[in-house]
Amino acid sequence: MSLVFPHTFVPWFRAVAPYIHAYRGETFVVGLCGEAIAAGKLSAFVQDLAILHAMGIRIVLVHGFRPQVSEQLKAKGHPERFSQGMRITDPTALDAAQEAAGQLRFEIEAAFSQGLPNTPMANATVRVVSGNFLTARPVGIVDGVDFGHSGLVRKVDAAAIRSSMDAGAVVLLSPFGFSPTGEAFNLTMEEVATSAAIALQADKLLFLTEIAGVREKPDDPDSPIDTELTLADAERLLGSLPRPNHPSDAAFYLQHCVKACRAGVERSHILPFASDGALLMEVYTHDGIGTMVVDEKLESLREATSDDVGGILQLIEPFERDGTLVRRERTEIERDVANYTVIEHDGVIFGCAALYPYAESRTAEMAALTISPAVQGQGDGERILKRIEQRARAMGLDSIFVLTTRTMHWFIKRGFAPADPDWLPEARKRKYNWDRKSQVLVKPLR
Repeated sequence: MSLVFPHTFVPWFRAVAPYIHAYRGETFVVGLCGEAIAAGKLSAFVQDLAILHAMGIRIVLVHGFRPQVSEQLKAKGHPERFSQGMRITDPTALDAAQEAAGQLRFEIEAAFSQGLPNTPMANATVRVVSGNFLTARPVGIVDGVDFGHSGLVRKVDAAAIRSSMDAGAVVLLSPFGFSPTGEAFNLTMEEVATSAAIALQADKLLFLTEIAGVREKPDDPDSPIDTELTLADAERLLGSLPRPNHPSDAAFYLQHCVKACRAGVERSHILPFASDGALLMEVYTHDGIGTMVVDEKLESLREATSDDVGGILQLIEPFERDGTLVRRERTEIERDVANYTVIEHDGVIFGCAALYPYAESRTAEMAALTISPAVQGQGDGERILKRIEQRARAMGLDSIFVLTTRTMHWFIKRGFAPADPDWLPEARKRKYNWDRKSQVLVKPLR
């Protein structure tokens, strides 16, 4: 019998609640690579997907089958061929793909049907619907290579998929499509998932993959994972990377995330299937796991310029008046404006924060985090916090800290921990206002 510890469970569950509310009714397209199934992760993954379904999330699941097709070909004694990261599908490979797709569909439907007591699937009723939702076309001959029965998605029947989700079903798509003449084509999981997400204008596209995410330095396997990339940053990174030929290449999944975000999918994610519960951690925790590509306009979340000083003053002045923030003179903000990150829409600034580094102590202070009361509760404070964390990491710092008198619980929920004022860097300690008695909260970045 497992024990429940209220002092950890209750705060955790309360922290998860905003995400449950936010995502209910949203559409997620989830791409599961065939390597995850081959590694024995299917049962746990389906349990986590069933939890998302129970929380009111509308789900389209696309499975891959690269290793399964390879295994079928090996059993047939038939060599497999690839070009430009794509399988060349001759008639034997097409037969192998059909066999693998049929077997995996059976295994996935069986996994959704399990309901053993004392498992997450107990009392769960998840109906899975699959069908000919995809129309395909041939890849054809590219750079002199005939790809045979390898295909690309021509059309996704979004209306039929939505109808199935409206009826409460999880929609299962195999990487297999048919032309209007009935010809079968072998597709890739990544392209099917991306095309489905775009056609449905999904709220999230999530890939469960062999890699941990996109690293800050893609050519360094020990480099930290970049947890969030704006679409613009992801496009720049993609442009600097070599053409991908294998799923372990940094650009392999990133190219599909960029394509989806360009076409209106707000968030695309690359998650490691090797981490148990990666899907739940990404969806229901602040920091998540893996890499998220965010479709946000450059002008909405950016570093401040001298033109923003007036807007920053107007935003923070009411909070200075009621004592939430320490008063800052206009000359101080003008001097430090490059330290600020702002959120603005239509020329109006409604969120800001400043980052003051203490390089000798490998830390930085986040100050003046402010969100306009008109938009509070929409996640903009978290967006600014993530951008500040990115800026601090780019400086090579190990932590950030805040001083607060009223919002300590908000920061604690987001990974900050209380510290004694003596922890502060010497230069900041000399300016600490002992009469104000601000709480010192620290968050490690590595």
